[in-house]
Amino acid sequence: MPAPNFLNNLLVFGRLLRRQGIAVHIGRLLDLADALPHIDMGSRSDVHATCRTFLIHRHEDFATFDRVFTLFWQGLSHRAEEPNRDSEEAAAANGSASSGVGDGDSVVDVTLRTWSDAERIGNKDFAGLTADEMAMARAAITRIAWQPGWRRTRRWVRGRGPRIDLGRAMAASLRTGGDLVALPRRRRKTRPRPLVLICDVSGSMERYSRTLLHFAHALQRRARVEAFLFSTRLTRITTALRASHPDAALDAAARSVQDWSGGTRIGAALRTFHQRWRRRVLHGGPVVLLISDGWDRGEPQLLGDEMARLQRSCHRLIWLNPHIGTPDFAPLTRGLQAALPYVDDFLPVRTLRDVRDLAGHLGALAGR
Repeated sequence: MPAPNFLNNLLVFGRLLRRQGIAVHIGRLLDLADALPHIDMGSRSDVHATCRTFLIHRHEDFATFDRVFTLFWQGLSHRAEEPNRDSEEAAAANGSASSGVGDGDSVVDVTLRTWSDAERIGNKDFAGLTADEMAMARAAITRIAWQPGWRRTRRWVRGRGPRIDLGRAMAASLRTGGDLVALPRRRRKTRPRPLVLICDVSGSMERYSRTLLHFAHALQRRARVEAFLFSTRLTRITTALRASHPDAALDAAARSVQDWSGGTRIGAALRTFHQRWRRRVLHGGPVVLLISDGWDRGEPQLLGDEMARLQRSCHRLIWLNPHIGTPDFAPLTRGLQAALPYVDDFLPVRTLRDVRDLAGHLGALAGR
């Protein structure tokens, strides 16, 4: 099995290929990881051929793969060939390196993370981090590559697919006098799957709210995101999160919420979401991330009904709770008991490692 650092880079390489429109299944990456020890890892051509064999199954993706492979692994090679530095600089270099792949004016920044310094605080509760540790955690969150997957649209485009393109077939037949060498085919066009973030900023979530807003800003930079905050009422903050600097985005989002640190009425907030925003933000089969500790002052029946409605309207409904993993936690509140039957994944979001694991979970969903 390759070294852990190489596996980290291999996973990032897979995410980069998906960002360039190549559907890389997580299972193929695992098969590739098993195969790499059986080839000459010092041979660039052997590594290239093996990666392309396991990851690429369409001829039209070869050129994109070759471009991504060249730029990505050149970045690793340049990092490895740099002269020795003192221990502090070497640790920082081991923590992250970056490579970019451009397509026109679109540049995808990829961070090669071994989580050196950040790993030290990886299992620390966000609520207990010092100011310096919080800055480190936020920087690490910003570097995470998020890929919630791709969805097939109703539009058909040229490509190797299940349907024959009759229009192109007839045009080719007219040009060749009725002879056809091969029938052109069509496939469904794909688009990135959107994310919808609905975050609790009530009093019981006070210790986590600002960190989770930074998490929302990082998501917005990496994926198509619609974001909402709620306490006793629902507020859309998608526009506020588009500010380039995280602190500016967070301050704008905080100013837009009139009931920050108030009570919690999750069911009422979701009902408002469905009445005002459902048609606008739930099209395209999004993944919905609901972040709350589950302390609800509203009616459990209302919460259960709205959760059932939300689950029916999205691709996957994920509830993130900052108390999962603490010694005394159990999902016994009336709100959680009413909501959990309609939740696809119930996951922690208490530590930096939890956030990293969430990115991996979404990447695994993308490959299904």
